Amino acid sequence: MIPVLVFDIETIPDVPGLRALNGHPPAMTDAEVAAHAFTQRREKTGSEFLQHHLHRVAAISCVFRDDEGFRVRSLGTLEDQEPKLVNDFFRIIDKYTPQLVSWNGGGFDLPVLHYRAMINGVTASRYWEMGDDDRDFKWNNYLSRYHTRHLDLMDLLALYTGRANAPLDDLAKLCGFPGKLGVDGSQVWTLYQEGRLNEIRDYCETDVVNTYLVYCRYLLMRGAMSREAYNTEIGLVRSSLASLDGPHWKEYLAAWQTA
Repeated sequence: MIPVLVFDIETIPDVPGLRALNGHPPAMTDAEVAAHAFTQRREKTGSEFLQHHLHRVAAISCVFRDDEGFRVRSLGTLEDQEPKLVNDFFRIIDKYTPQLVSWNGGGFDLPVLHYRAMINGVTASRYWEMGDDDRDFKWNNYLSRYHTRHLDLMDLLALYTGRANAPLDDLAKLCGFPGKLGVDGSQVWTLYQEGRLNEIRDYCETDVVNTYLVYCRYLLMRGAMSREAYNTEIGLVRSSLASLDGPHWKEYLAAWQTA
């Protein structure tokens, strides 16, 4: 089988970048720099959501599914900085050329990763291949909107119509999966400031499993996976998660029982 890489990122404000762009005095704390950026953005757009290039990657979590089984983990360690996380992500693509799957990856995750790879000097030649060295990529690559090496499930299910977009949490729960477990993206910056990166990574991991489960339901819907194969795959995910030690997986499986 072609390896499948489902991914999700969590981000925080790029405080060093904001300092460089806005000339903030050294006496301003990171929290104050971020708060200033949020206020400016809210006054301009009505939302505190920063532009993509002003996000810094705090965590990248992945489901990797191939002939060897199902695995879920966050890239790097708690001590690894953004350049290592971004490099590891694109190194996996260089090595395996997987099918990429995301929820809103085309609208958020990948543009952020593009900017952060450029800022950090990360090379990602396989990902950026568009047919110059591998002719197959001329007709199907990771970058063109209607090609399928990267499948943005949210975008596809909404038929590329923003007004039809659905939240992953809603759709996961409607399909009988656990959805989010008490944390959402709006809390990531606060958790990060409190030194709770492990909780951010745990949240990101459960979100990427939600995405994989919805992806399996999508394969069932389009006939690419039989009902028997789907049931087997869902069973594999359950058993794989049950073998993991993290308390977030125990909570996730408990929520799945009552979903």
